Amino acid sequence: MAGHPAVEEPSAARSAHEGILRRQSARESAARTYARALPIVPVRARGLTIEGADGRRYLDCLSGAGTLALGHNHPVVLDAIRKVLDSGAPLHVLDLATPVKDAFTTELFRTLPPGLADHARVQFCGPAGTDAVEAAFKLVRAATGRNGMLAFAGAYHGMTSGALEASGDALDVRVARLPYPQDYRCPFGVGGPHGAELAARWTQSILDDPKSGVPLPAGMILEPVQGEGGVLPAPDEWMRRMRQITADRSIPLIADEVQTGVGRTGAFWAVEHSGITPDVMVLSKAIGGSLPLAVIVYRDDLDVWEPGAHAGTFRGNQLAMAAGTATMAYVRENDLTARAATLGARMLNQLRSLAREFPVIGDVRGRGLMIGVEMVEAEGERAGEGRAGGANDADRSAGLCTDGPSNAGGASAAVTPGAVPSPRPASPELATAVQRECLRRGLIVELGGRHASVVRLLPPLTITDEQVTAVLDRLADAVAAVARSHGPGGGRHQQQHRRRGGSGGEGAG
Repeated sequence: MAGHPAVEEPSAARSAHEGILRRQSARESAARTYARALPIVPVRARGLTIEGADGRRYLDCLSGAGTLALGHNHPVVLDAIRKVLDSGAPLHVLDLATPVKDAFTTELFRTLPPGLADHARVQFCGPAGTDAVEAAFKLVRAATGRNGMLAFAGAYHGMTSGALEASGDALDVRVARLPYPQDYRCPFGVGGPHGAELAARWTQSILDDPKSGVPLPAGMILEPVQGEGGVLPAPDEWMRRMRQITADRSIPLIADEVQTGVGRTGAFWAVEHSGITPDVMVLSKAIGGSLPLAVIVYRDDLDVWEPGAHAGTFRGNQLAMAAGTATMAYVRENDLTARAATLGARMLNQLRSLAREFPVIGDVRGRGLMIGVEMVEAEGERAGEGRAGGANDADRSAGLCTDGPSNAGGASAAVTPGAVPSPRPASPELATAVQRECLRRGLIVELGGRHASVVRLLPPLTITDEQVTAVLDRLADAVAAVARSHGPGGGRHQQQHRRRGGSGGEGAG
C-alpha cells in the first residue's frame, strides 16, 4: 500500500492485543459500538497520537467523541489533576463547596455569552451529557408548568429515556419533532436560505395553529451543529429566528453544547456564531477536560427548583472540575477558538477539492474542527433511486415551496419555488469502507449521519499544521482506495492521488 509499508508486530505484543480483544468480545454486551469498528487496544496516548498494544500508532480524529479538546494527556490537564491529588483534597464531596469547584465555576462563567453570564445559575448533574439534558428538561418543565418539548429531526441528546425522546430515532407524544435545516438533503428540497426559511415557518405554524396538535411546550432543545445527525451546522439566521420565535412565546430555548462547546466550532460556544443567548445551555464532554462532568447553566429566573429537586451522587467530581478549569483556561488564553476556525476552514477547503475529484463524496460540511464527509453511492449504482432528501411534486403542490411573507419575529422573506437536484443515495457501505481504510493507514475517524454514511473528523484543538496535512493525506488515500473499488474512474483517481504524494507516514504526529 502506497506510503504504508507493512509493520511486523512482535509476536508477544500481537498475542496480548488479540487476547484482550477476544476477552472483550466474550465478556462485554452486544451494545458495544466503537469497539466493533475500531479493533485497537490503546495503551499510551499523547496529543493526537494513540499507541496500541500491538505497537501501531494512530492519529486520533475521534477524540473521545469530541471530549478531548486538548487531545490526550495534555500537560496542563495532567498538572491540574496532580495538584488535586497531591493536595490531599477530598475527591468525592457530593455538591459541597470546594476551592476546586469555585475555580471551575469562575472560569466557566468567564467564558459564557455575556447575556447569560450576568444572570446565570449552574446545576452540577450526573457525570454524562444525557444527565444534563434530563436536568434541563426537568428545569423548564418546573419553571413553565408545561410538559411537552420541541426537538428536531436528526437530533441526538443522549441515551436516557427523556433524552432519547428528544433524539431523532425515537418518538414520544410529549415531543414534537421539527425540521432541521440542511442544504444537501433539505427536507423541503430547496436548500440554502430558502430551506432554512421554510423550516422556520414550519416551526412558527406548528406553534400558532390551535389545531396543530402541539400545545405550547415547556421548552425547545436544539444543537447549533448536529453532530451524530451528520455534522449539520445550523444557519445563523435560522438560529436567530428560533431565538425570536421562542422568546415571543415565552418558550425557554435549550442549547445542547455537549459536543460543540469549548472552542470546537471556532467560537467558545457555538451559539456565539449567531449572536444568540439561549435560556439554558447543556454542557459536558470537553467541559471536564477528558473526565466525566456535566452541568447546565441557565437564566436565574428559571431557578424555581426546591432543594433536592435534582440531584446525583457523582456531581462533585473534583478531578474533572480541575481538568475542566485547566482546559477552558488554556483554550481561552491561547485563543484556540480562532485556531479551530482557521484550521477547520483549511480542512474543509481541501476536502471539498477531494470531493470534486471523487464522486463517491456527496458533500463536505462542518464548522471549525467539527467536520463531516458524506459518502454516496457511486455513479451508475441503483439508478433511479437518487431522490433521497429532495422534495417531490406532491410536496410542492401542497404549498411547501411557495412564495409568501413570513411574520415570525416580524420578518418577511420570499421563498423561490423549485427544488435543488436530488443527491445520490447515502452509502453507509462506502463510509464503513473509508473508516476501515483509514484505520489501516493509522487514522481513527468516526461515522455518523442519518444513514451512518458520514465520515466525521473531531481532531483536538491543539492539532498542528503538519498533523492536519497527515490526517488529510491519509483520509484522501483511504477515499482513493475505496473509490478505485467502487464505480467507474476509481483507478484514474487513485493514480492521480499517488502522483500528488499520497499519505503521511505511519505514526506521523
